[in-house]
Formats: sequence, C-alpha cells, structure tokens
Amino acid sequence: MVNSDIIAAIATPPGRGGIGVVRVSGGSLGSLALKITGSLPPPRQATLSKFLDEAGLVIDQGIVLYFPAPYSYTGEDVLELQGHGGPAVMNLLLSSCLSAGARLAQPGEFTLRAFLNNKLDLAQAESVADIIDASTSEAARCAMRSLQGDFSNAVRNLVEALTTLRMLVEASLDFPEEEIESAGQGDLQGRLEEIRAQVEHVLTSAMQGSLLREGVRVVLVGQPNVGKSSLLNRLTREETAIVTEIPGTTRDAIRETIEIEGVPVHVVDTAGLRDTQDAVEKIGMARTREAISKANLILLIMDSRRGITAEDRGILGELPSNLPIICVYNKIDLEPAPPHTEVPEVGSAVYVSAKTGLGVEELRKKLLGTAGWQPHASGEGIFMARQRHLYALTDAGAYLKNAASLAGQEVQLDLLAEELRLAQKSLSSITGEFSADDLLGEIFSRFCIGK
Repeated sequence: MVNSDIIAAIATPPGRGGIGVVRVSGGSLGSLALKITGSLPPPRQATLSKFLDEAGLVIDQGIVLYFPAPYSYTGEDVLELQGHGGPAVMNLLLSSCLSAGARLAQPGEFTLRAFLNNKLDLAQAESVADIIDASTSEAARCAMRSLQGDFSNAVRNLVEALTTLRMLVEASLDFPEEEIESAGQGDLQGRLEEIRAQVEHVLTSAMQGSLLREGVRVVLVGQPNVGKSSLLNRLTREETAIVTEIPGTTRDAIRETIEIEGVPVHVVDTAGLRDTQDAVEKIGMARTREAISKANLILLIMDSRRGITAEDRGILGELPSNLPIICVYNKIDLEPAPPHTEVPEVGSAVYVSAKTGLGVEELRKKLLGTAGWQPHASGEGIFMARQRHLYALTDAGAYLKNAASLAGQEVQLDLLAEELRLAQKSLSSITGEFSADDLLGEIFSRFCIGK
C-alpha cells in the first residue's frame, strides 16, 4: 500500500443527471463508511443506503458499493456512493466525506494509486484517460485494447527479448573463458535484426494509434474566393462557414472536427492570402499563418479553371518545407476539361467540386493516406500511443541500430552491452519501470478529477 490517507472526489461530470457518483479511496474506510452510511456495507454488493452529513442528517439516499483492498481499482479500500445527480446533492455528499476524514483528490490521483499499487502499468493508466478523451468510436476501441494490456504485452515481449540478448552479451564479457551459449557475430546480428524488426512493427502500430488519439490537423489555404469555405462545408456536411461571391468573406480561422474512417480530422478554414490594406483582413491572414504553423497537413486550394497561378506559387513558397501538401483544384463543375497542372514539388493533386461533391471522397482518402493512416480491420493491431511512447520506441530503435553496427566487432562488446541496456531502458519507460517522479506528475495532472 503506497498511500494511507483517504481521498474523495465527484467521479461524474459537472451538471445535472439522474445519477451522480462520489468515489472514495484509502487505506481503511471502515470509520468513514460508518459516518456516511451508518454501517460498513458488505463487499462487492450493491446496497441501498441513506447518506448522512456530519450532523447525522440525511443528505440523500442511493446505492453504496464497497471494494476492500486489494481487490479494487486503486488497490486500496474503495467506496462508491451513487446518489441523485444534482450538483447541490453531490457537493453535500462530497463535503460529508471530507468532514469524515477524507481530502479532495488531485486530478488523476485514483489512477495514479492504481499504478503505484501495481494494478495497472503506466501505458494502461494513460489509456484510461485516452478512453475518456476519445473523440471517435475507433479511438475508444483502440484505447480499450491498450487498457487491456495489448500495447504493454508487446513492449514486454521486446524487453524480454532484449534481456535475453543482454544476458548472453554480458556473460561473454564477464566470463570469456567459460563455455556459454553462442553469442557469436552471426547469432548476435540475427537476434538484433529480429528485435529491430519487432520494434519497427510496434512503432508503426503506435504511430497509427497516435493518429487516432491526436487526430490530423488540416489547414485549408489559398487565395480568396477559390472555394475554401465551400470545401469545409462539403467536408463537414454542414453549413459551417459563410459562403459568398465576395473575395475575403472569411476573416478568421474556422475550426471543425470531422471523422474519416474512425480518425478525427481537425479542419481549419482560413482567410485567403493576398496583398491587402484591410486591417481586419490582415489580422485574419496572420491567424492563417499561425494555423499553418500548427498543422500536420496543408490543402492548397486553387481554381481549376486557372490552374496554378503565380500567386498560388507565392503561397506555396511561404509554406513550411517539411509539411505534406495536397493541391486541390476546385470548381471542376464549371470547366468541362480542367487543365491538369501538376506541381512537381508537391506531387499530390486532387480535382474536386465543392459545390457538387465530385472528387471529395477521393480527397478524403488521399488526406488520410498523406497523413500516414493505413486502413485496418476494426483497428486490430493498433496501439493507442502518446508522443512519449513514440519517442521511446524511436530511441530504442536508434540504440539497436548502434548495437547492430557494433555486433560485428568482438572488441566492442562492452559498448554493445551499453547500447542494449539503453534500448531496454527506453522500452521499459513506456510501461513505467523506469519513470521519473516529475514524468508521473506531468502525466497524471492531465487526468480529470475523480479518475
């Protein structure tokens, strides 16, 4: 048991509802339960009870559930009080718990205790927040697989393979005169290549999960009156943006989130880029450039009747060189045979009509493909991942690459052993075996209170 103090929080969202839940966790809840409900309820049985305040007056009536340690979410005694979901009632019930000896829980503290008490590893704990924050059903399913341990098991298999290899290498260093299982050059190279391939496979799956979690930030840019707002409306299937024939109608960035094959896509329609003396329009263009700086993907919208113009090339020259760009030639409904003007430096073009919808489905598919999404059967094999997971897997891959370059040099076995150790440490940080306290504080501070 890591903590002995008692924590309490409202575990249901703010506002009014049919049911509200106050969750309590601590080393021993017998005394608190007696004060709140008048008795200690039987373990793991839903019991109808009155809820009392510090003066013994009835606050509410509802269901109480008691989970004694260690068979609970946190690994401690846990009490869940399910009452009527009005804000006033919930606050009275929480106040009664605080008066009975509990303190207000910090964000994510229940899940933090579950991690510290070995009920969840760190990757599983993070997936709890990912389930809550999931913006699509596919993201929720992927997060649930991570909570059930799919991602953690894949990482542990890698760590186990590395541990075995480290044992052989370090045994060869410590006991060079002994007959030890072969750790020769060919054997080392073969084992290393196999582990590197497995790390690459897990990284690829994790990158797909990161797309599901974070989504794709797409910014529509182009000259005024090329149909950016019309395309946004077509993508969202709603009249989100005002559309007129007057250039410069859009003065500010308009943000909408859509779902494509289960992936959240955050689309930003921006003010047209051009030379202007209009002060408001200048502010809009400044916000356009700010949105571009945060984008994962750019859609450069152009009028298909004109093809790519000098002004479009000027906009293209302003875009960051490291951002993927799709050239979208709009208004093909107005030109029977639009000029197919490709842009060699972009290499990806789609012809659409935002007015009729022609070509928009092709754009949706190309958008996901350019962002790196690979279709999966119901997301099988995808791990919900965060940036720190991707960094850890990438670092592990780099250490293994260094190790492979040393494996053919027997005199470098000590350096090889160190690269393997660093690779194992990077992988173990994903599940929390090697995690600094400040990292834990950063992770769990982003959880909601009561979870």
